[in-house]
Amino acid sequence: MNRAALSNLLKSHFGYDTFRPLQREIMEACLAGRDAVAVLPTGAGKSLCYQLPALLREGLTVVVSPLIALMKDQVDQLQASGVAATFLNSSLDAAENRARIDGLRAGAFKLLYVAPERLMLPDFLPLLQTWRTCALAVDEAHCISEWGHDFRPEYRRLREVREAMPELPIIALTATATPRVREDIVGQLALRDPEVFLASFNRPNLNYLIESKVRAPQQVVEFIRKRGDESGIVYCQSRKRAEEFAATLRQAGIGAACYHAGLDPAVRVRHQDAFLRDEIRVMCATIAFGMGINKPDVRFVIHADLPKNIEGYYQETGRAGRDGLPADCLLLFARGDVVKYERFIAENPDEQARETARRQLFRMADFAEADTCRRVMLLGYFGETWPETNCGGCDNCLSPRETWDATVEAQKLLSCALRVRQASGFDTGLRHLADVLTGSAGERILRWRHDQLSTFGIGKEHPVARWLEIGRQLARQGLLAMETGTFPTVSVTDAGRAALRERATVTLSRPLTAAKPASRRVGAVDCDDGLFDALRSLRKRLADEAGVPPYVVFSDVTLRHLARDYPQTPGAFLAIPGVGERKLADYGGEFMAGISHWLEDHPRLQFAPPEAVAAPPKPSGPPGLNGTAATTLELWRAGQSVEAIAATRNLSISTIENHLAMAIESGQMLDPGAFYTPAEEAAMRSAFAGYDELALKPVFDQLEGAISYGKLRIFRAIRGKSITPAP
Repeated sequence: MNRAALSNLLKSHFGYDTFRPLQREIMEACLAGRDAVAVLPTGAGKSLCYQLPALLREGLTVVVSPLIALMKDQVDQLQASGVAATFLNSSLDAAENRARIDGLRAGAFKLLYVAPERLMLPDFLPLLQTWRTCALAVDEAHCISEWGHDFRPEYRRLREVREAMPELPIIALTATATPRVREDIVGQLALRDPEVFLASFNRPNLNYLIESKVRAPQQVVEFIRKRGDESGIVYCQSRKRAEEFAATLRQAGIGAACYHAGLDPAVRVRHQDAFLRDEIRVMCATIAFGMGINKPDVRFVIHADLPKNIEGYYQETGRAGRDGLPADCLLLFARGDVVKYERFIAENPDEQARETARRQLFRMADFAEADTCRRVMLLGYFGETWPETNCGGCDNCLSPRETWDATVEAQKLLSCALRVRQASGFDTGLRHLADVLTGSAGERILRWRHDQLSTFGIGKEHPVARWLEIGRQLARQGLLAMETGTFPTVSVTDAGRAALRERATVTLSRPLTAAKPASRRVGAVDCDDGLFDALRSLRKRLADEAGVPPYVVFSDVTLRHLARDYPQTPGAFLAIPGVGERKLADYGGEFMAGISHWLEDHPRLQFAPPEAVAAPPKPSGPPGLNGTAATTLELWRAGQSVEAIAATRNLSISTIENHLAMAIESGQMLDPGAFYTPAEEAAMRSAFAGYDELALKPVFDQLEGAISYGKLRIFRAIRGKSITPAP
């Protein structure tokens, strides 16, 4: 197999001319027989990373998927693209189940989707061995880790597949995974020296908007009414709230349904299908409406209540704009949500769990109240740095909040905290300081004699809530330190003491309001909107006839390109993004006829080129080398060893070796003598003699594992570039 084969299949089956970041590298690692972990954000094309290699392999690729609905959706999309895929789960009757097993036995399928429970049945693993299984893909792999946000105990048994079929290469894929979760994935699946691929967590087409929650139902209705026929999700904290919001939207004339774990399973399925098939616009749901959502054209996600942690917020907002077109993520924030969640947390008997939950909640609240770039904070949570001062895609960057001189207030609050500490020998909570400043005669204030302090009552010009908000902003600026725990306290930092001593100017932001910030349109594809609507209607009819969701026929991105380019011939139609040969054959005639009919009564419009999607600046490097590999090359040229680079970047040695092989393949001249000894070179030269396949595993096995995959790829890259080895 060669690199051109991947590109050819990408276009012929899936209709795309280029790969998204890291897709090709992941696919090549899989085809080389390597274990791999791929951490890519929602909408970055994770599924394609195992689907496309499956077409190049001789045998069956088994995909572990957590949800029945997700399996069916992905199989529908694959079959519509001309890929032989199927699933086995409890939704099938006995006859259909037998028919699919017969097809698997006959080698009729390239991909099989199963749940972990089905995979681990006693008689199922032996069947895999008779079906010429050649690879295993574990989707939503964070479910395997107890440190992940969607831990599922049944995922823990997947390592039994490695024990039963030790030669089977495994790829684990997830949209979010902290370093701790990644380590757990590797350990629990018993992966062997896996290549780890980490993409940017940035979703440039998403706008992050936060408003003060004043009248949530009305705010949600107003927000949705401005968005025409667009689809969206409203996340609510409780089942009751989800039902109430759905009823409110229906009363406002907006098609909506609810989804939560308390509904009858048949009702949940019916509501989800109605949403996926564009029969209702909005789903009002708890977090139970999660991983199974593969709908690419969700144009907005609203959090009517505060998420409990940033990771959950990222996952839920990530369900918007999976197709790369612009989407809005609105969070309605009120401090009352924090207080309410704190009460729930206090009921947990596990002290460590309480502390973790509080810390996550306070960080989420800080994110909501902050006056700095939302994208910087969100990416920073996952250890990623955004290098720009203005992301252009959040409320704080698009409509910066008004600021005010809070020097006097800061002096009062910092002084009060120091006076309380000096008088009592201990720190108190922020609420207690606010009570002292406003002159409250509360029991604790009188018992601790804080009514005798010089700062007692000097802040009566503001209510307690205002002082609390000021205190939280001072903490975000580093002037106060806020401790978590059962009784959270605040103390003055060294920076706060310096500001107090030097009477430094302190500037704070006005509180959040319900004002509607502007939003940007990164990823927008301008088109003939009238034709787009006509093509959407045609797509819906064809999808209903086929019994699949509309996006299985064509995505909104494809429709918008059709409605700007007006293709009239098969060649022009095939050039549209998302149109492969199978879809041209199945749908091209009707869509071209629809476009021709439209042009009989409407003028052909002209459009500027689509707006390019901005991405964070990547490290400079050679042409054809991605950012992470370019960073490795830069460190290598600075004199760092492979081991040192791996330690610095928290990556495996084999991943660093893979980066350097990519650099050689892109045309860089690196000294072979720095990577392997003359004896190793001779052994590899002999093993590679007459061998031109993409997979490295046969060579690795021939050398009995004595030489790493990384060195093998480097040797192959040097050999391919005809670089004469150093003597």
